[in-house]
Amino acid sequence: MRRFLPYVVLFLSLPLIALAEGGGTYNFLRNEVGARAAGLNGSFVSMMNDPNLVFYNPAALPTLTKPSASAGFLKHLLDVNGGHISYGQHIEDVGTVAAGIIFVDYGSFTETDESFNELGTFGATDLAFVAGIGRQFDEVTTFGVGVKFIYSSIANSKSAAVALDLGVLYQIPSENITIGASILNLGTQINSYIETRESLPLDLKVGITKRPEHLPVLLNLNFHKLNESQGAFLDRFSSFSLGAEFLMSESVRLRLGYNNEQRKELKLGNSAGLAGFALGGGIAIGEYLVDYAFNSYGKIGGLHRVSIATSF
Repeated sequence: MRRFLPYVVLFLSLPLIALAEGGGTYNFLRNEVGARAAGLNGSFVSMMNDPNLVFYNPAALPTLTKPSASAGFLKHLLDVNGGHISYGQHIEDVGTVAAGIIFVDYGSFTETDESFNELGTFGATDLAFVAGIGRQFDEVTTFGVGVKFIYSSIANSKSAAVALDLGVLYQIPSENITIGASILNLGTQINSYIETRESLPLDLKVGITKRPEHLPVLLNLNFHKLNESQGAFLDRFSSFSLGAEFLMSESVRLRLGYNNEQRKELKLGNSAGLAGFALGGGIAIGEYLVDYAFNSYGKIGGLHRVSIATSF
């Protein structure tokens, strides 16, 4: 019974998911965080040993082998920029704790009145702070919880929310398999832009990572938005991503990713181009790991990310 307790806790939350299905605001929380995760196009919920897992699955935090930090920059479409900072470490008799910040700056906009007279400029930003803790349940199972404070502003208007993240991670060492699941953004607005409060982008993720025997690659399959209703039952599994991280050497990594939902949504006419595909890699330079990722949006353009991580 003790072995299955984290799974019981996780799935007892499913009624809450039904009440908070979907998400109408703070969609920047769906952006990938860090070039490593972006290179795998979001196939990250079952990965290990990365401080940015605080944004994906707090249950994976105990897999950190050393105190670790990460910082990154996102070049989005048009003049939209963003980034992140994260740090995690193990604390004896407490667990592995981590904290991070993600932000998006949407640039400058021209403010006008009803007659289109220019009144000046204004900006828009999104910000989220997350703190999480993960603990070992037994030799192969970890569980975790995270707390988020979310803030958004457009000109002089502001909005804020609080949310919880819950996760579980199960390892099968004999098969080089890791299975992860998380519920992200389970919360509510504290105050809203308008009188009606909007729902948060709730997301139930389940993923598996496998390292084939004698092959230097990590293969990932993740399902996203399993909480959202679809026309048919099998359609719930259409939001999936695939990722492969190739361990070229001790200091070089290459990554490929594919996101099925992105490819469908970004299709223009009869062609989607390379929409939904991602390419990235990383190289160790001394004590630092520098990662880069490119995510294709097809004919619309693409996103560039650069991250720097280190261990202490």
